Amino acid sequence: MSRFVIGLTGGVAAGKSEVSRRFEALGVTVADADVAARAVVVPGSEGLRRIVAHFGAGMLLADGQLDRPALRERIFASPQERQALEAITHPAIRQMLREICEAAPGPYAVAAIPLLTEAGGREQYPWLNRILVVDAPVAVQHARLMLRDGVTAELADRMIAAQASREARIALADDVVVNDGHPQALEAEVVRLDGVYRGLAGIAR
Repeated sequence: MSRFVIGLTGGVAAGKSEVSRRFEALGVTVADADVAARAVVVPGSEGLRRIVAHFGAGMLLADGQLDRPALRERIFASPQERQALEAITHPAIRQMLREICEAAPGPYAVAAIPLLTEAGGREQYPWLNRILVVDAPVAVQHARLMLRDGVTAELADRMIAAQASREARIALADDVVVNDGHPQALEAEVVRLDGVYRGLAGIAR
């Protein structure tokens, strides 16, 4: 059981998924907030029941699944509705991530939380022992978004601006990995941090 947990976060297109994969390749359990967000609203879940109670049955598809595009349109049109959705889903997501991490084999686990800074950081996730930020220059994020998602330069700008600033994320960090397009350097940094975290987990036991 892992009692030492690393919170992994970073801006859009910074390379969080790549860093997660490299930790997993080293045998580390990674609990993904995006996966948890889908799991807490499956048919029959308390999360989906509460969404329907608040937003209405129009948020369901014919097969009982959540109509994500409809819900997305609703919450982006109203900050109050977005906050209502977050109040329903975020506590369940946090609890699921914690349970996965604590049940993980090995000396430590990673909780990959893309919007950790925006979601309240350490205040909302007091069980994180350290926070690792994957950082990339804004110009690199911008180019990756346009290439990866096929979006316009204007939309890429808006997607980056909608998140917390690089400075806010780095202020939250205990460790920073710069992912500016050099795979070998990224690999070496993850291996180095794995050694650091295994050592810190041993001391914390």
